[in-house]
Amino acid sequence: MLSVIIPALNESESLPPLVRELDAVAKTQGYNLQIIIVDDGSRDGTWPVIESLAAADARILGIRMRRTFGKAAALSAGFHAADGDRIVTMDADLQDNPAEIANLLAKLDEGFDVVSGWKRTRFDPWHKVLASRIFNWLVSHLMGVHLHDHNCGLKAFRREVMHEIRLYGELHRFVPVLAAAKGFRVGEIVVQHRPRKFGKSKYGVSRLSKGLLDLLTVKFLVGYGQRPQHMLGTFGLAAFLLGGLGMAWMAGHWLLSRTIEGWTPVHLHETAALFYCLGLFIIGAQFLSVGLLGEMIAAHWIRDTDTYSIVEHTSPVAGDRRQGTGDSEAGAGDREQAAGRPVSAAALRAEVE
Repeated sequence: MLSVIIPALNESESLPPLVRELDAVAKTQGYNLQIIIVDDGSRDGTWPVIESLAAADARILGIRMRRTFGKAAALSAGFHAADGDRIVTMDADLQDNPAEIANLLAKLDEGFDVVSGWKRTRFDPWHKVLASRIFNWLVSHLMGVHLHDHNCGLKAFRREVMHEIRLYGELHRFVPVLAAAKGFRVGEIVVQHRPRKFGKSKYGVSRLSKGLLDLLTVKFLVGYGQRPQHMLGTFGLAAFLLGGLGMAWMAGHWLLSRTIEGWTPVHLHETAALFYCLGLFIIGAQFLSVGLLGEMIAAHWIRDTDTYSIVEHTSPVAGDRRQGTGDSEAGAGDREQAAGRPVSAAALRAEVE
């Protein structure tokens, strides 16, 4: 099954033609299609449109958010509801062409786990294009995942990718980066971008600052999320050592100025360097303290989170499968443990006998 997830915010006019295009693509390509439309707190009648579409087509699942939580939350809700082993995300504004789905899936079949679209020719206002190019350049060079269009809404995933990535805030822009950090293969293809027919764009230059802050967050999470002290502690130790060296130098200068005849006495409280060194001491202590707190928080939460990604298992050895009645010693004990009940000695003796 192929699941297509569509976050929608005030897109009542564009959804019916988009669903018709998806239906045509599914019939042409022979897809077993599931369409998930997530209404992210729309106020223009989007939800009644979704209800009517779902009533007319059993393949359509509508999800309505209580308010506008953001695109990442909408996508996360869609991922949880998706049944397909391959998942495609796309915007609801008709600027993404559903015909590109076949090309995205063909790229997945080449061995990639995530395939992102690249809108080489864009039909957006210049300020949106400029902000996007700056953002894409920064993400590619800071994170090492070189894509032309990280923020393209048209992407394809294998299901296991979304099992290992948690989206919140506005981290939907960084799904390829987060996937690459887990060891998944990330690819890119050129996709068609169409002019907007309905509504207006919800992104622009104002989003650049938020994107930069999110980039710093992802950089920290990917590089130091499980070892925050390695970054914060490094800054803390550097500031602490600089402050200590400065204080030691001033203490020596103060002592020599009062023991060597002819030296002008030094009054540390009148020296600006004293306050700089004290400031470095305080900053260093704060960084080290925050780093320790981060380590304690990471140690607490890491117990419930996998810090690795497994691509496959070898087949279990036949003697270890312990299925059926032939495995006398393991049978009762394993069945009781699998059921979550304590194993009795009598049950084990009866099984052996």
